[in-house]
Amino acid sequence: MHGSHTGDLWPRPGRVLIASRSATFEQLATAIDDALARWDRNHSHEFTRADGTIITPHRWWDGEEPDQSLDGAKIRLGRLWLSEQFAYVFDLGDNWQHLCTVGPKLADPMETLGTVPDRPLPCWGWGDIPDQYGRRWDGDDGSSPMPKTPNGLADLPPILPGWGPRRARPAASPADGSAIRYRDLIT
Repeated sequence: MHGSHTGDLWPRPGRVLIASRSATFEQLATAIDDALARWDRNHSHEFTRADGTIITPHRWWDGEEPDQSLDGAKIRLGRLWLSEQFAYVFDLGDNWQHLCTVGPKLADPMETLGTVPDRPLPCWGWGDIPDQYGRRWDGDDGSSPMPKTPNGLADLPPILPGWGPRRARPAASPADGSAIRYRDLIT
């Protein structure tokens, strides 16, 4: 994977998807973007096969789609060969580049996923997922210094064990016996 905000990533993160041969390239693009946690989908994308064929949704181009490109909303994955490699580029401005490889044999979705999905789905993966704009924290503007690291999980609300500020231990009962005990309240 390569993007303008990250450069070349190494080791390269990867995702394995399972898809029907009847799924469209546009559906595959959505599954790739889901698997890589892309939240801003208002960007064009395209696939490029090794022979140079470009596949992209034509409706995004207002009649200006690349010459001889195929419409990704209509073209099915059945055109691909086992073990074929092709490229996927998300956001043609930021140029998130991905190498895609068809598996060496057809997958059994029931064996892999336990269901037959109605669209391509991720089923395995590895590596860190970079933010599509290179942001490292909420409010990162690209020039501000990184916020200070919190003390463990003390900055979180105390919902789960270990979250939130450490609670002070209750004070011990006075040694003179003046503390009210539960048994003293029962008559």
